[in-house]
Amino acid sequence: MNQSNIAPLGMAVTPHHLASESALAVLREGGNAIEAMVAAAATIAVVYPHMNGLGGDGFWLILPPNREPVAIDASGAAGSLASIDFYQGHATIPHRGPESALTVAGTVSGWQEALAVSKELGGTQRPLTRLLADAIRYAADGIPVTESQAAATASKHAELANQPGFAATFLPDGEVPRPGSRFTQPELVPTLIHLAEAGLESFYRGPLACQIASEMSRLGMPVTLEDLNRQQAKRRRPLRIRHQYGDVFNMPPPTQGLVSLAILGITDHLAMAEADEAQTIHRIVEATKLAFGLRDQHITDPLHMREEMQALLDSEQLQQLAARVDVDRAAPWGAGKGLGDTVWMGVMDSSGLAVSFIQSIYHEFGSGVVIPETGITWQNRGASFSLDPEHLLALVPGKQPFHTLNPAAARLTDGRTMVYGSMGGDGQPQTQAAIFTRHVIQGMALQPAIGAPRWLLGRTWGQASDSLKLEGRFSAETVATLRELRHEVEMLADFSEAVGHAGAIVRHINGMLEGAFDPRSNGSAAGF
Repeated sequence: MNQSNIAPLGMAVTPHHLASESALAVLREGGNAIEAMVAAAATIAVVYPHMNGLGGDGFWLILPPNREPVAIDASGAAGSLASIDFYQGHATIPHRGPESALTVAGTVSGWQEALAVSKELGGTQRPLTRLLADAIRYAADGIPVTESQAAATASKHAELANQPGFAATFLPDGEVPRPGSRFTQPELVPTLIHLAEAGLESFYRGPLACQIASEMSRLGMPVTLEDLNRQQAKRRRPLRIRHQYGDVFNMPPPTQGLVSLAILGITDHLAMAEADEAQTIHRIVEATKLAFGLRDQHITDPLHMREEMQALLDSEQLQQLAARVDVDRAAPWGAGKGLGDTVWMGVMDSSGLAVSFIQSIYHEFGSGVVIPETGITWQNRGASFSLDPEHLLALVPGKQPFHTLNPAAARLTDGRTMVYGSMGGDGQPQTQAAIFTRHVIQGMALQPAIGAPRWLLGRTWGQASDSLKLEGRFSAETVATLRELRHEVEMLADFSEAVGHAGAIVRHINGMLEGAFDPRSNGSAAGF
């Protein structure tokens, strides 16, 4: 698909078409972009359950018209019982099971905080019963299983089938569901209805919170009712760079938004407009290595930070890093942080409000634990902590884990506004750089910029290799050139989920909204 969707009044881009339609329906009714995003977030938690859910975290980047952007950190901290001593006998924190489910799920608190921002912006507010209606119906009546869900279930069957609640929820009739078959989540229905009627607060400080905490205690998860009670989404000041093409925004720690901005800040000094395909990839990859170095040296829970992140994005410092890029040879590097299953979504409305949003449970199906009688799959984001007490990411009760998640946005010098992003762990900042470079700097149309072959420096699902992975649609000449530049190249399928599900929306200076979705996903760009 090479044609973007263009519409005058509202646009939603998500990696599942049902979520796009949920957002679009709210926009058609006069809801704003924030309300539409809450509806999409609830729906996609149901229809893409291997990628995200109520038991995960979320991050918001909101651009009100003619105002400073607002960032919302809706990530949870390690439970009060999640100490290094709790994991005695383990070399690392387990990636599956109750012991991996060690952080509070923050995303629902983010929906609540975003709706508070919406209220401050004025206008009629839609009730939660309306915003969660589609999600409730899809959980009750069922959705068609996607190829993505079926493949994820099959590939993770062995390690997840025996986790509490997993088989009963995700293996109907004891089997991996077939693509296109009907998939219902009956235990999730009363949970969503309760949130819609009692309010989102109940997830943390109400009857639902008590139910969740009781079941977590029974399962041996190190998260308590008091931990849920303490959860509050936090408004943050976004990080930004002043790029020659405009102001680019991203999330501050504990996310790697710094990496996404640093890549663009470094390549801003590397003549990207004139770079051919091979050199575009090479220069972004080399900038990625340097940006990952900044990340691994500095980023952790903001309360444990040793450096001010915005200072690391100083133009002079980024220029010094750019001077270290050798356009004729790949630099050696160590290892990345690895994979991450996530959904990025964007919404814009006719008022000028724009939202870039990410919601995640970390690995496919998170911890694999489904909280009994709630239908909530709990994340395993806390597995990114270290059990080394001297490590930057050392586990401490109440500490936020490191997040790969980072929604992006830009206000361009030509008057356009852009929201964009991707799922995919280490791949997120790389894909963001690919989209921004191709569309904004090199002038590629928006939908081809999303659909064109992409790359990933680092690991993908089930692999330990940190090579440079290229989709199969790159030309033989580009692949050969990258190998000549000393990159360790591996080839992926032509349209590989390993490079993530990306998307973007651009508001043009005439007010028209252009959306592009990723053909690697089950998504859509829906506008009216």
